[in-house]
Amino acid sequence: MSLNPNDGYIAYIINPKSGASSGKTMVREFKDYLTAGGYDVRTSFTHSLSHAAELAGQSGADSDCAMIVAGGGDGTVREIVHGLEGSDKPILIIPGGTENLLANELGFDEKTKTLIKAFEGDCIRPLDLGNANGKCFTSIAGFGFDADVVKRVMDTRQGHINHLDYFWPVWRTFWGHRFPELNIAVDDEDIYEGPCLVFVGNISRYAVGLQILHYADYGDGLLDVCIYKCKSRLRLAKHSLMTVLKMHPGRKDVIYKQGKVIHVSSPDAKVYSQFDGDPGPALPITIELVPRAVHMVVPPNAKPAGIRTRFIRMLG
Repeated sequence: MSLNPNDGYIAYIINPKSGASSGKTMVREFKDYLTAGGYDVRTSFTHSLSHAAELAGQSGADSDCAMIVAGGGDGTVREIVHGLEGSDKPILIIPGGTENLLANELGFDEKTKTLIKAFEGDCIRPLDLGNANGKCFTSIAGFGFDADVVKRVMDTRQGHINHLDYFWPVWRTFWGHRFPELNIAVDDEDIYEGPCLVFVGNISRYAVGLQILHYADYGDGLLDVCIYKCKSRLRLAKHSLMTVLKMHPGRKDVIYKQGKVIHVSSPDAKVYSQFDGDPGPALPITIELVPRAVHMVVPPNAKPAGIRTRFIRMLG
């Protein structure tokens, strides 16, 4: 990246309510590192997700701004990226939030030295986005069971959440989910109609490292789609086991596709969606690829975070 203090200021956009102590420590330590190096760091604290997008848009349009640092969880990062869509300014993530799927995929862990390596390195990768009914997302969208769990979590949410907050929603959804019929089309080709679970996204690993979108690459110009044919709890349990074992792609009861335009609809009245862990709009939904929308600063030779990093983040 070869950024020097004379190139312009660094916009430091931080969600002060996001994440555990490790993320907040990195926010402080990395700012101290930049300041000691002579960089002009201008910190802004977000008040809401829309405010995060607004701050990012202002920084992206400012010719004196050389780079954006985004500190927060998946929702905060998504909105900052959304505000910067189309800008050539690089973005560096300081992981926060419950899990931060995108940061995990980009290879960030819980160490400030990893942020420094990324900043001092020369590795910037393009990030594709998904645009769902006019709203962007960076990582994974879910329809059916997964979205039902997210809705239950958000209906009872009070402040910051952790992985334990998902236990009862997952348990209740497992026993109460009705497996709605979904109609999925990829690039104008009808792929499947029937009861199922659907994931559409840009990254390979989901919560706790499950490699649902096995072949996904966040900069390859394609969105990955995984359809689990499912109408019973027994089949859901089987799908879960096969996914943990990374044996689900290619199975007869799983459809795996890649494309640029994905349409999801349903004849059922109440089918929920989720995007990057937040409740999404009502169906029908059309997801369109936005290729190379933003530029991400990543650690050199980065690989998706492993189970150890995810477990540490889980503990906070």
